[in-house]
Amino acid sequence: MLDNRAFVASAIVVVAVVLSLVAFLVLRGGSGTPSATASKTPSTGVPTGQPTDVPTDEPSGPPATPDPTATTTPRVTPPPANNTVGGCHVAKPPLAIPRYYAPTAVTWQFEGSMLIPLQVAGGPAATRANGVKYCFAHSPTGAVLAAMVLLGQVQNRSIAIDVLEERVVPGPGLVKAIAQAKLDMATPADSTSVQFVGFKVVSYPKDGSQAIIQIATQLGDQGVGALMVTMQWFKGDWRAVLQDDGSFNGTVEPDILSSLNGYVRFSGSS
Repeated sequence: MLDNRAFVASAIVVVAVVLSLVAFLVLRGGSGTPSATASKTPSTGVPTGQPTDVPTDEPSGPPATPDPTATTTPRVTPPPANNTVGGCHVAKPPLAIPRYYAPTAVTWQFEGSMLIPLQVAGGPAATRANGVKYCFAHSPTGAVLAAMVLLGQVQNRSIAIDVLEERVVPGPGLVKAIAQAKLDMATPADSTSVQFVGFKVVSYPKDGSQAIIQIATQLGDQGVGALMVTMQWFKGDWRAVLQDDGSFNGTVEPDILSSLNGYVRFSGSS
């Protein structure tokens, strides 16, 4: 039987966001084959106080089958670690919400054991000496890339605290997350293989102030989990917004997916 207190303790901490999905699947009896209780229609509920408006000029029909050439490792030249033409330097980036096809001209780079996406146009356009990547385009695609890079880098213990300090909007949640990160350093790292497999843009208001994105990850052979991430355009770049408890989603449980229907397939491996 699922211990709610144990679930909350493991699932709400931002530094353990990927591991929380693993724990949730294990506690639910997840496996490579979706269980009977898996969600067939992933929830898109938004935490209290988050925006829900989406530009009305976007297609309203069901998502088309993603272009298979956009879901495998593309053979493109990796973008430079630092450049002045892409990411947050783009004055008028394309504002179309990627609902049907994955971002193109993307290369994937290992961050620890996890692959993260890099794109000249969307970012990241800069990397600090400590390894933290930043400077993403002020666009829906830029927000998606920023969320994935953040999640990929925060699971790298060698830079996790730097990532939190530099890539999260200041507030009580950041203080809580950093404190938890320091405690987590004393525990053994989980060896479960985790990789991104898709995303869904839940909300992107016309003023581009925030983006709410569901990120789907393959958790070894235990199944696919999805977590909602809120990004805010803050001081010229996309940064994550945390709940006061240091989590992305508060008490909202991660989705356990039986399929990627409704998601854009996006991964660094075929």
